[in-house]
Amino acid sequence: MTSATRRLEPDRLAYWQAMDSGRLLLMGAAAMLVTASFAVSAVVLRHQAVDWHAALAFGGFVAFGELLRLALPGGREAAPIAMVGAMSYALLLTVPEGSGKPVVLPAVLVVAVCAVGMTVGALPHVAAGRPAGVTGMCTRLIAVAGVAFIFRSPVVRFLVPTAHHPEKQWWLEVAVMAVLIFFGWLIDTVVGALIRADDVGALFSVALVDEMQLQWRLGLAVGASVIIMVFSVKELGLGVLAAFIGPLLVTQVAFRRYAGIRATYLQTVRSLARVTEVAGYVEAGHSRRVSRLAVAVGRGLGMAEPELLALEYAALMHDIGQLSLRDPIPGGATVLVSPTDQDRIAEYGSDVIGRAGVLDEVAGLVRCQAWPARGHSPAPPLGSRIIKAANAFDDMVGSSTDRDRSAAAIDRMRLDPIAYDVEVVEALRDVAGRRVPSRL
Repeated sequence: MTSATRRLEPDRLAYWQAMDSGRLLLMGAAAMLVTASFAVSAVVLRHQAVDWHAALAFGGFVAFGELLRLALPGGREAAPIAMVGAMSYALLLTVPEGSGKPVVLPAVLVVAVCAVGMTVGALPHVAAGRPAGVTGMCTRLIAVAGVAFIFRSPVVRFLVPTAHHPEKQWWLEVAVMAVLIFFGWLIDTVVGALIRADDVGALFSVALVDEMQLQWRLGLAVGASVIIMVFSVKELGLGVLAAFIGPLLVTQVAFRRYAGIRATYLQTVRSLARVTEVAGYVEAGHSRRVSRLAVAVGRGLGMAEPELLALEYAALMHDIGQLSLRDPIPGGATVLVSPTDQDRIAEYGSDVIGRAGVLDEVAGLVRCQAWPARGHSPAPPLGSRIIKAANAFDDMVGSSTDRDRSAAAIDRMRLDPIAYDVEVVEALRDVAGRRVPSRL
């Protein structure tokens, strides 16, 4: 074994530990849940009738929903159609047969059917070389399992009408379903926030608020669809599942369009940011490195996702003002020019961005990026202070991964607490060189 190999082993070990810190626990819990459900189903269902038509119908519905996963902003994934099918199956105590005799649906069968459906729906993604989405499936399965087991508890069954007690009010059943759907959505959201906070280094409280703000509209649509589907299946049978595909697809297309527009917008901003690189004013990759650093620092300081999006745009286009220069700055390092020139570059860049008419917040961040952190009236916003520090760091370090060089750059900024915000510099020290974990 060479010395180079020995040096890489600790980094590789730390990387895998960081990558799986939250996911291993989640996947382990889901695996134990599925294993127990299959084992109990094999024993219990020997003495109990099983409606295989319902199992195949709902399992196929879930598989179809997993196949049509939805990409949400921030690299998230959701499967709203799969959740509608799985939650509806979890909230059905019985399914009427052709003879009219109800067949009981135990919670373990619900978990087993949903697990198989999710797995089948994920297979085409794997075959196409896309991520399997194991984390998302485990999260959804745990949420569905929680709802299924609680809905079949004695306390809840006392409130819900059954074949033996049909006299109970339907609105009470709707209320119970709404509470449990919210509970399932909350499980999905909280687990998603925990995983995302671990992934990107954000504060859990901030990640949770971001997840709730992003997911509540989708959750509301899923919840309403689940309640309607449950009552429809009870009254009309399993054939009604096919009728729900169309409306659900329309809803999903609307969310997909929103995510696509945002992704296209970001890609356009990235293309504009490369103008300075193509023209030779800055080094290749500078804008993207500054953007990644700035967003990571912003997360570490507790910025919300809308603020991070504006910060990302501003960091990508922070050097666009250099196009006003007659001669490029050597290496594009604005940290080497005078404060007056820095102000002029920032002012010009802000004017260019402001002409779009829709990026006023971004233009403001770019305008204030050259201001000192202390002693300037008015004080620059946090995003501008982050861009200033991230830009200076990359000007001094570039694409180098030398830790000594990074440490020297941080120390240099620490010696100038007037120009650089002390809290921002410390956050920058924490995130510089941090690996980005992969997603399963």
